Amino acid sequence: MTDSDDKHTDSPAIALLKELGAETTKHSGGTLLTHLLRVEALLAEWGARPALRTAALCHAFYGTDGLPLSLLELSERARLTEAIGEEAEELVYFYASCDRKASYPSLAAPDGAPVTFRDRFTGQEFTPSPRQRRDFAELTVANELDLAKVNASFRERNGAGLRELFTRWAPLLSEATRREVSAVLG
Repeated sequence: MTDSDDKHTDSPAIALLKELGAETTKHSGGTLLTHLLRVEALLAEWGARPALRTAALCHAFYGTDGLPLSLLELSERARLTEAIGEEAEELVYFYASCDRKASYPSLAAPDGAPVTFRDRFTGQEFTPSPRQRRDFAELTVANELDLAKVNASFRERNGAGLRELFTRWAPLLSEATRREVSAVLG
């Protein structure tokens, strides 16, 4: 058990993750649960607010555009909301719903410029708020940097592309996050 896991011993989120198999599901660097705990810890190091850290811990519940595995069906969103609260669950949904190909290019557009975010579940396109864009970028960077840290082949295959993407997203990222991108990806 990690220090990060110790602080969550009684957490409804951890209980639900364990119930749904996250601690036995293989993932880069160990299990899905260890990955989720590391992503949450990165956001904590960067000073993220509690709801975003909780969303990081739970970001895989509905799967993602890059990882089809889901722990809960979308019809069970109320179950996750009960465990982590409405704000954190909405962040989890927002993260999971991202159609990366359609959404990544304009995410860091300057204020007033068009930003298109496509929900991969509904096909709906909309303009997310600046806070949604910052939260999404921070969570995405934490997730990808964790994978790059624990998986050398992932870093080799994806490092240059991630560095380029995160450089474009720099206006959305905290100073601590930008430093970590440089430290991990050069």
